[in-house]
Amino acid sequence: MSDNSLNNLAKRISDVHRRIYHAAMRAGRSPETVRLVAVTKHFPVSVVSEAVELGLRVFGESYVGEAASKRETIIRGNPSSSVSWHLIGHLQRNKVKKAVATFDCIHSIDSAALAGEVDAHAARAGKIQDILIQVKLSEEDTKAGIEEDRVFALAERITSSHKNLNLIGLMAMPPFFEDPELSRPFFRRLKDIRDDLAKSGIALAELSMGMSNDFETAVGEGATMVRVGSEIFGER
Repeated sequence: MSDNSLNNLAKRISDVHRRIYHAAMRAGRSPETVRLVAVTKHFPVSVVSEAVELGLRVFGESYVGEAASKRETIIRGNPSSSVSWHLIGHLQRNKVKKAVATFDCIHSIDSAALAGEVDAHAARAGKIQDILIQVKLSEEDTKAGIEEDRVFALAERITSSHKNLNLIGLMAMPPFFEDPELSRPFFRRLKDIRDDLAKSGIALAELSMGMSNDFETAVGEGATMVRVGSEIFGER
């Protein structure tokens, strides 16, 4: 990457951090409660390496094989950097073993069967796997996730029966809207679901919601992780 491109990347990262900061302050929240997950799917590992050099430490990927390759390269080139990898895309059952070996956090658990598979592979690896339940908040066929009325049963099963899973929160992907305000009810609903779980004895700290087009709105509704790609790295 040229010096000019590197400077542009640094500026975009700074701008996203600034927008998170102001969105949190407007909502009366501490900006430190919001974690930026930089989405690097389909970008070359050289871009990830530059982002690490500029201070980013949490990266979101949608494909297990792509992430595993990038992770290995980053570890070789930056052995002392503490980079965290998050799976934000759909997880196929036949990719679970590699996903457990690759990711520090999996955002897309959407069934008891998948949770059991991840737990089993985490146990074999001697690992406690951080996970989030992905909740389906719209009727779009392209959106994955478990239905709202089944979230409690899945969360209860995970927390009571799977010793190698650490359920830390919920994730959702609302429909895409040009106007980010239209995403607000979906973000509010995910927070309400988390609050209902807390009343039932299942307290979860994390809400993974908001992407490049609506992350400021998500922060205003309580997001603790925002998944931002194009606002940092440009269009793929």
